[in-house]
Amino acid sequence: MHNSHDPRVLPMRDGVNPCCVVLPSQGQGLLLDFLARRLPAVAREDWLRRLDAGEVVDEWGRAATAHSPFTPGVRYYYYRELAHEAQIPFQEAVLYQDEHILVADKPHFLPVVPAGRYLQHTLLVRLKRRLGLRELSPVHRIDRDTAGLVLFSVQRATRGRYQALFRDRQVRKVYEAVAPWRADLRFPRTHASRLQESGHFFRMHEVPGEPNAVTAMDVAEQAGGWARYRLEPVTGKRHQLRVHMAALGLPLCGDGFYPEVNDPPEGDYSNPLQLLARTLSFTDPVTGQERRFDSRLRLRPLADFAGP
Repeated sequence: MHNSHDPRVLPMRDGVNPCCVVLPSQGQGLLLDFLARRLPAVAREDWLRRLDAGEVVDEWGRAATAHSPFTPGVRYYYYRELAHEAQIPFQEAVLYQDEHILVADKPHFLPVVPAGRYLQHTLLVRLKRRLGLRELSPVHRIDRDTAGLVLFSVQRATRGRYQALFRDRQVRKVYEAVAPWRADLRFPRTHASRLQESGHFFRMHEVPGEPNAVTAMDVAEQAGGWARYRLEPVTGKRHQLRVHMAALGLPLCGDGFYPEVNDPPEGDYSNPLQLLARTLSFTDPVTGQERRFDSRLRLRPLADFAGP
């Protein structure tokens, strides 16, 4: 049976599945005109090259040409490309894999999924390319700046059951972070606030209102003016741990976004964010087994931060 949502009309190429664009229900002219207008990040000349190479196909697998008409409602598939992509010189590790899930240890600076200026050097594409797992998909995500555990679904048939674990807050996530020490703050503590986008550099900030972000915090180690913190996010808002710690006057070491934007230039890996997704634990919804995974990565020792 024909399935217009199935991207297998084009094979996975270098670990990258095809992208999809759906033509609106109304329109006229040429497909080429629509693509150049709808997706301007790709130059018209580049769309012509792709069409001439047969790299734009419809949902039935038929290659479009420069003269193909706009056909309302039809899906077209194509490959995302980058003219230049900086290499990320750090390697991920696969900690566990079975027929349903894969758990990877992600290094700092490596994005989880393709976006912006990153495609091949993303955790998802690297794993697809290495393992040949076409249906591999992250069940949750962590920031590019954060290191540690990422859970992937290996097959679409059971993906929704693992996604439901995160949606229903059935996964225990423990993070480790290095930040300043404040003797006037008592730990353990729970920090709850309302987070929303600030409209600046994709940052989040706290605003008045009913809390929608909750983090349990404790101190695991303290030396001089620094401490290693144990953070458990009850909710999963973007940048939640970074915002909550900064709000307490404890900005994470190496944070280029909070409390102020000071993002290092591309290729500067000298000061990684000291935030690690240390542990994931849950009851496997398919097998019923109790699962616990621990990162093998380590943050910097507190002794590295000694001094004025």
